[in-house]
Amino acid sequence: MATNITWHPSLSRRERFETRGQRGMTIWFTGLSASGKSTVATALEQHLLHLGLASYRLDGDNVRFGLNKDLGFSEKDRNENIRRIAEVAKLFADSSTIALTSFISPYRADRLVARELHAAQQGDDEPLPFIEVYVEVPIEVAEQRDPKGLYKKARAGEIKEFTGISAPYEAPENPEIVIKTHEKSVEECVAQIVEWLQAKGYINVKKA
Repeated sequence: MATNITWHPSLSRRERFETRGQRGMTIWFTGLSASGKSTVATALEQHLLHLGLASYRLDGDNVRFGLNKDLGFSEKDRNENIRRIAEVAKLFADSSTIALTSFISPYRADRLVARELHAAQQGDDEPLPFIEVYVEVPIEVAEQRDPKGLYKKARAGEIKEFTGISAPYEAPENPEIVIKTHEKSVEECVAQIVEWLQAKGYINVKKA
């Protein structure tokens, strides 16, 4: 636990928003391995950038090459993995960037911690929007896809504590958005999310 530290006030979120003309937020993709989280998140990031909106994707595998390379896949390490990512996503969102996270994040309690972190306020700052996107696919579909061969290894006992097989996945109870990649194309899923963001007033896309 850090001691002898003091919070140093920074620019307000409103000042950043008014200067950049963009509201920061976190769009949190959760779902089984091979559900399509990273694929849709990457397509959404590209689409938002083309709309002139600053965005950045944090990927479950990618962060384990650096920030979280000291963590394994035990429940305790999964908890810490999500806590760190929530803190990083909040920093991006606080800078008026749209943070996209694509993590299995199997436990509701961990996702709630991430949500509550974004709801915390410093001074007069407004809470940061936290949008949970549940990428819902049947486990059978995810296993059929299995692009990394992880389900096959998990079934063979080569991977311990694998979500959906030997470790639980707690589906969101009240996500802001549900997308079904086994029923819709990537483009349709991206359009669904963008339409929701526009309807809620989180982004303003000017039509030509």
